[in-house]
Amino acid sequence: MATATLHGAVIGDEAAFHAACQAELGFPAGYGNTIDAWVDCLSYLRDDDNMTKFRLKPNEVLEIVITDSKKMPQDLLEEISYCVGGINERYEDYGEKPALKLTLR
Repeated sequence: MATATLHGAVIGDEAAFHAACQAELGFPAGYGNTIDAWVDCLSYLRDDDNMTKFRLKPNEVLEIVITDSKKMPQDLLEEISYCVGGINERYEDYGEKPALKLTLR
């Protein structure tokens, strides 16, 4: 399983979250630093679009691990969790298996 680790202790706001994701997930230079852009980038994990540094196989899952997640803003964690569910639903709508697993530590 592919894994990306975000360090919640240094993610105090949405801007820090997007900077950490761009670095760890390899989002493109033109990444918009919004939750909509985050969803868009993670919706192409099995395509050749190079929206992340990950290219998943048909049944592979990307685990996003957030360490020290209790140190992050609760509303941001809730939004991330909600978006992961929505992204996985998008994959299922296209007849694919869910591509993301969110692990909070």
